[in-house]
Amino acid sequence: MTTSAAPAPTLTPAPTRALGLTRTTATATRVLRQLGHDPRTIALLLLIPCVMLFLLRYVFDGSPRTFDNIGASLLGIFPLITMFLVTSIATLRERTSGTLERLLAMPLGKGDLIAGYALAFGTLAIVQSALATGLAVWFLGLDVTGSPWLLLLVALLDALLGTALGLFVSAFAASEFQAVQFMPAVIFPQLLLCGLFTPRDNMHPALEAISDVLPMSYAVDGMNEVLRHTDMTAAFVRDAAIVAGCALLVLALGAATLKRRTP
Repeated sequence: MTTSAAPAPTLTPAPTRALGLTRTTATATRVLRQLGHDPRTIALLLLIPCVMLFLLRYVFDGSPRTFDNIGASLLGIFPLITMFLVTSIATLRERTSGTLERLLAMPLGKGDLIAGYALAFGTLAIVQSALATGLAVWFLGLDVTGSPWLLLLVALLDALLGTALGLFVSAFAASEFQAVQFMPAVIFPQLLLCGLFTPRDNMHPALEAISDVLPMSYAVDGMNEVLRHTDMTAAFVRDAAIVAGCALLVLALGAATLKRRTP
């Protein structure tokens, strides 16, 4: 007489709950604690944008005005790229290791998880943006007409946008290598069309129309507003609001598409 083996237990998701501050902060604390044990990731997040700005300044050592023209734009682009890379890989690692499945079996909703990640990486983004802005303005001599605090604000919004994009694309990757492969698809087109290399109104009309719906375009426009105007302009407020709105929208999409584990 044979008996059939009992089926393996499966983790059943807990009932969905409204977004909770306690659960969100607990998730953020756990992520920050894990990152604290990975000094290479911390170095990538905090130092690479500063190193790139430092190199850029002395690449144009004979033409400091060139650094003034593009340094402010890159001050927002570099944090976006590094936050995108680290966030997408870190989130994917949670899923492939089974951590995400175990967490979602607890009284923790997808919204709590995404908000916790955004809070953790947002905290690092504040430090990253402050270091890069301080280096560019007070050490490398980036000449800006407006307030450096407005530069910091846009750099922070760009870093948060990179975090949101990284959380979103991690749902579609099956490995860390695939997560890195999303950079040419998500970041590079925005980099080419954001107005960094040529004004957007000089592009082919079709490309200009595409650039009008890409968030990095408004990040660069916002930086340029600070570069040219002493006061906060209506255009700056619009650009900053668009970048912030895109970050919130992508975070919502990330929560909706978040997978418990990699197939």
